[in-house]
Amino acid sequence: MLGVFSSSIVSPPEELVAAGCRTPSPKTKASDLVNRFLHNNPSAVTVQIGDDVQLAFTHDRESILLPRSFAVKDEIFCLFEGVLVNLGSLLQQYGLAKSTNEVLLVLEAYKTLRDRAPYPPSHVVGHLDGNFTFIVYDKSTSTLFVASDQYGKVPLYWGITGDGYVAFADDAELLKGSCGKSLASFPQGCFFSTAVGELRCFENPKSKVTAIPAPEEEIWGATFKVEGPAVFAATK
Repeated sequence: MLGVFSSSIVSPPEELVAAGCRTPSPKTKASDLVNRFLHNNPSAVTVQIGDDVQLAFTHDRESILLPRSFAVKDEIFCLFEGVLVNLGSLLQQYGLAKSTNEVLLVLEAYKTLRDRAPYPPSHVVGHLDGNFTFIVYDKSTSTLFVASDQYGKVPLYWGITGDGYVAFADDAELLKGSCGKSLASFPQGCFFSTAVGELRCFENPKSKVTAIPAPEEEIWGATFKVEGPAVFAATK
């Protein structure tokens, strides 16, 4: 799956900008990244939202244990990959039909976060148990919300393209071609929300998430780590 966002939606993370500056490497525009994804996945579905957002996904080469899905409701768009082991109890909690799947559940959880403030993002994401990653974009508020589970079973990477777009994908090689060293693995057990304005650990939101420069031989330019007591939960 792939999500690409202009700087008017999300400011490029300083840590990834710095990583690219330390080791300059070839990059391409966001449009080239999307075109390459579509070229490699002819059956992919892509959605363009205005001039600032593009989402794409495919069922090609997906794991039967970690399926990908997409949904949109009330101008909220969601890409989801993985499974929730506590889906049944969450459906009861949110009053949803038994036929509701993971991607629709995440949409409802996000709407609860948005409409019933002051529910913190960490509270909502922390109730999700399973192997998953997701990208939510709320067109009505231009809000981006991204999260990865605490076990890290579903890969997610983020980077900055040559024209300053922030891209998220489950394929590191795809991003490397467009982001160069301005690339990192999205830290497990964490979420990023433009409403909050920074990367946080959802098991311990007060713990600081820092970027450590990666060795030259690594594919990415930085590694994000959670400081304090949440480190074990976020890296196991």
